[in-house]
Amino acid sequence: MTLFDRILKARGINRNSIADFILPDYSLLHNPFLLSDMVKAVERLIFAHKNQDKIMIYGDYDIDGLTASALLLDAFSSFGFKNVDVFIPNRFVEGYGLTIDAIENIYESGVNLIVTVDCGSHSNKEIIRANDLGVDVIVTDHHNIGKIIPKSIAVINPKRLDNRYPFVDLAGVGVAFKLVQAMQTRLEGLPIGQEKWLLDLVALGTVCDVVELIDENRTFVYWGLKVLAKTTRLGLKALMAVSAVEPESVNARSLGFRLGPRMNASGRLETAQHAFDMLTTNEPMIALEKVEYLDSLNKIRRYNQDKILKQAIIQSEKYTDNPVLVVGGKDWNHGIVGIVAAKLLEKYKKPAFVFQIMGENSKGSARSYGDFSAINAIYHCNDIITKGGGHDIAAGFIIPTSSIDIFRKKINLYYKNLKLKNQQLKLLPKADTIVDLSELTEEIVGLIDQLEPFGIGNLQPVLKSENLLVINVRKMGDNSQHIKLDLEDENGIKMQFVAFNALDYFFVEFGEKVSVWYHVNVNEWHGNRSVEGQLLHLEIIK
Repeated sequence: MTLFDRILKARGINRNSIADFILPDYSLLHNPFLLSDMVKAVERLIFAHKNQDKIMIYGDYDIDGLTASALLLDAFSSFGFKNVDVFIPNRFVEGYGLTIDAIENIYESGVNLIVTVDCGSHSNKEIIRANDLGVDVIVTDHHNIGKIIPKSIAVINPKRLDNRYPFVDLAGVGVAFKLVQAMQTRLEGLPIGQEKWLLDLVALGTVCDVVELIDENRTFVYWGLKVLAKTTRLGLKALMAVSAVEPESVNARSLGFRLGPRMNASGRLETAQHAFDMLTTNEPMIALEKVEYLDSLNKIRRYNQDKILKQAIIQSEKYTDNPVLVVGGKDWNHGIVGIVAAKLLEKYKKPAFVFQIMGENSKGSARSYGDFSAINAIYHCNDIITKGGGHDIAAGFIIPTSSIDIFRKKINLYYKNLKLKNQQLKLLPKADTIVDLSELTEEIVGLIDQLEPFGIGNLQPVLKSENLLVINVRKMGDNSQHIKLDLEDENGIKMQFVAFNALDYFFVEFGEKVSVWYHVNVNEWHGNRSVEGQLLHLEIIK
């Protein structure tokens, strides 16, 4: 069995279905009317179209919310809605989701209808206030939904228990796209098939929100990358240029690690309006200015992130016996602490809750893994949490500063009472197959690349090679933080492996024998091409 066949077998893909997997059939997308309340939403929007109601799209400051907002604005324009505006909350003013103040301000502007994207499933009191003011609300969201469904015109959320929809893990932008598909059946202006040109936004939001790249999400991202390569959006074209992404070779990793961080820096440090304006502008100079500003903010974000991380590590050392890290500081920008939490998780192999102390209240983000759900942990502490929401692996929360110590004790006790076992093993990469170095050719790398887009639910294949001899070690980077290893197998075949920002145990010695877990790619340098491994894990053979 060939290496590629072994990878397919490990993923449950047989040769008969490989063509359908490699080339997802766009025509097989699910019926949007299987989502609860979709009919009600469309009927209200038809009424709004007939009367040209003033509509406010209520977004969010992350990429999922920004792309969903831009998508609806674009689609509503095509359908002929004349009075549509977008409200992008500020992380440092309104915070996440609907707020009473924002609802009242929107009402004062004469809005008749609010359409949320990527938020609203837990905004019952805010929606009641909108109803009292005579403002209708349509919620489109994908976050976990509580027992109380908000009293709005419609709540379109694939996680509703009363759905007949066959796929629950849409991103917020995916839910917004399903609303557009439903509207196409009743309104003119966006002919069936033309909605595909919105898929560049759907792909960007889906990848950056880290939902599973299976089912519809895989279809969205696969075809969305094709659209992105040809996008006419000036902002995205400029963003790819500044991010050193070639449009013809853009992939899911480009979105998650190059475009995404620059867009997110806007909302983390200042206001996500900069990123939204970049997405929607039709002026070349504005597009370039916005993208250059986003790039500068991202550099500041990285500097501040490194500074906070160093302080967080010092503080974390005080709680080495705790299975869950809970740390915070006064000058820790709460727009950045989520990234810091992810770094702490990577370093300590523990869930991390990181917050900024902001006077009487503290605001933070959580990152988790395995069987410990961040959002369930927050719900468990509802008696001391002021506000919280999110997913199993990432969540946000607000807590009274005076309750931090109580929260730390309660959440660690909650973890211990779950009696979870072998959690750290869940962080180790799982190899699709064991590989001889002789099997690794440019051809096999090309076959593996056909399984793109990679992400949660369709991870990039992990290969394992055993009993390799370390014949050269080279440290790289300003602080020797990267490493390149030359490894040789028992048949004398050699291959290079690299690790960026390598963990301490990657720095092995000449002459040692190791087993390695890695991704494989083709490296091109000064016209020379070679197959190279990107190290994920390494074990020294004693």
